[in-house]
Amino acid sequence: MYLWPDVIIIRRGIGMINIALRSCRTQTLLRGLASAILLLMTAAGFAQGLPGTENGEWRYLGGDAGHTRYSPLDQINRSNFAELEQAWLWRSDNFGPNLDYFSRATPIYVDGMLYTVATPRRQVIAIDPATGETLWTFREPETIRHQRSPRQAYGKGVAYAEVNGRGVIYITTPGFFLWALDAKTGLPLENWGESVALDGFAASGVVDLIPRLVEDWGPWQDYIVAGGRYDPNYGIPRELGMVTASAPPIVVNGVVVVLVGHQPSYGQTRIENVPGDIMGFDAATGEFMWKFHAIPRPGEIGNETWENDAWRWSGDISTWAPASADPELGLVYMVTNASTVQSYAGHRPGHNLFGGSLLALDVQTGERRWHFQIHHSDQWNYDLPTPPMLMDLTVNGQRIPAVIQNTKQGLIFAFNRETGEPIWPIEERPVFQTEVPGNYTAATQPFPTWPEPVDGIVTDGLTEEFVIDYTPELKEQAMVILNGYRVGGLYVPALPNNHDNDFINNIGCIGGGNIIPHPPVADPSTGMMYTSHRRNCFAPGFMQPTNGVDRDNPNYPEPGEGGVTPNSTPTTGVTVAAWLPGGGGGLPTIDGLRLFKPMDNELTAYQMNSGERVWSLPVGPTPDSIKNHPLLAGVDVPESGGVGWSIQMVTGDILVQTRALSEGGVQYVPDAPLTLNARDKNTGEILASVPLPAPAQYGMMTYLHQGKQYIVVQIGSSRTDQPGALVALALP
Repeated sequence: MYLWPDVIIIRRGIGMINIALRSCRTQTLLRGLASAILLLMTAAGFAQGLPGTENGEWRYLGGDAGHTRYSPLDQINRSNFAELEQAWLWRSDNFGPNLDYFSRATPIYVDGMLYTVATPRRQVIAIDPATGETLWTFREPETIRHQRSPRQAYGKGVAYAEVNGRGVIYITTPGFFLWALDAKTGLPLENWGESVALDGFAASGVVDLIPRLVEDWGPWQDYIVAGGRYDPNYGIPRELGMVTASAPPIVVNGVVVVLVGHQPSYGQTRIENVPGDIMGFDAATGEFMWKFHAIPRPGEIGNETWENDAWRWSGDISTWAPASADPELGLVYMVTNASTVQSYAGHRPGHNLFGGSLLALDVQTGERRWHFQIHHSDQWNYDLPTPPMLMDLTVNGQRIPAVIQNTKQGLIFAFNRETGEPIWPIEERPVFQTEVPGNYTAATQPFPTWPEPVDGIVTDGLTEEFVIDYTPELKEQAMVILNGYRVGGLYVPALPNNHDNDFINNIGCIGGGNIIPHPPVADPSTGMMYTSHRRNCFAPGFMQPTNGVDRDNPNYPEPGEGGVTPNSTPTTGVTVAAWLPGGGGGLPTIDGLRLFKPMDNELTAYQMNSGERVWSLPVGPTPDSIKNHPLLAGVDVPESGGVGWSIQMVTGDILVQTRALSEGGVQYVPDAPLTLNARDKNTGEILASVPLPAPAQYGMMTYLHQGKQYIVVQIGSSRTDQPGALVALALP
């Protein structure tokens, strides 16, 4: 502590100071001095790690370029967390229809301003970080292709870069346009991109992404030769496919890398669509630089994994999740989804690179530096939903630039992010094979030997260890039921509806769950990673023939129609999969009790320098429907985490955590406590809690503005009286 006549400066830790003024006359003089001291104090604290959170900023969706959701700020810490108060509340319902999924957009904070997106229009919003006041907004003019987008409200956020000393916000819209906006005004950049011949579009500041995406794609070339024309208002004709964006672009070393989304593969029967090729554009001019073929063409690595010439017409391979990057290595990292018709692969036999893969691309050229396919020929909706996580590790005394990939299955893959070499061995293990006529399943799937999965049920499936055993009678009943099934592990294929096996169905289990709304986080300063997960076992629904009929039938307009009108007439002819999911699946219960011991919401910490699990604990109480079940009267039921995914971030010496009680199929519990918690990073113990005005969603972020640290949480739900909103908390 340093004493001056009119001020006390108290060091609160790296990157943080508090100033207590003894008189108002010194405030102006000291504001500049405090800023200078702050910059000096933060220099040492940011010597390690990837860029993005220097000087109290949060420049990327995940904080830093490695998407760890970590900040070294420690003005808010374990000693004062309980003193947090609501600083401001920003509501989205004034900007258009409000959806639960609004709050999947984590704001960024850069150069003294907050930026986010809201509503199905994916409107860009600039917010005053001290007051929550809206400073400017930008909304793309309406187009039919926006109306047709299957991913309107999933934008997750924006990207930022400085171009010739000017801050620029980049956004990919549901209609699949790329915009560059002046960060101070929200106006489209002048002399950037290209002109779009649509009413209401600015003369510059935008790129229509569809022409570059399809220009070298065979089905599109055939369409043009046959007399087809491109309508920028409508986009790609329905009979060829559909494309959108689900995640924001990322800007690395002057290149805007654009990610691609599609209609979810599990909702399709059509076998063709547009490939999700990844593109790079010059951040300063909007000029096209490169394109990476997500489905490799002849002569490219991986083309041989598309048997039956499926590369010619197969599509998707979406990049749903946001990307991460290592600017020093010049690499951008992203993960991909499956190809068309995720539940059936008979029309596209083979491993299908680069589906279900972690990709490392050269950001200047788009060339593949390395890849790893996390699973072959996905048929289980095991798309990789969370960004690759980058941080440096020390493994067996060796410093390794690492990339860590968590999966829905509950597996954790770790690689050297420069070379692609696994940090710990990965084994190809035999898995169940399909019995559906004409289908294809890979003979083996990759399993990391270390770290261990987030849940033991991932390794062997529903073994006796995990069967419900709260009473001897329950276990006996469960075992009798399970004896009628064939129990497998992660990769259990669906059976045909007319199978004649001597068992009822297959049973598969996973341990991760859909980690889109609750991404893992990490502390690069310690090597700790925190991931939330749940246990689930399932018996797939039986597959049934399509008989050549497209079962998709979405409500999308055809060219020339004004607005969205139902179009229930199949437009894809016989180009559909031979089989699609039917009914008849699902595991029976014992009077509503599951056959396996529930773990519905668990938070686990790993020390990634060693790969060891450090602690694991349930988050939230076991629901009363289980605790008070008549078959469990008098039984002390272990905590199983209850409803609501755990979402978190790391700042300074605490893990900040809450439960998302309003998203992902969760049944909202009105009387559930809505709190934001500070947890001990080494044990998971709750140190302090403060109330939230509504259920949280997706993620959170923190920043330092004018010497004050704020934590911003995305909240709200249509199931409550609080619409989608952002709430900021700070110390008094």
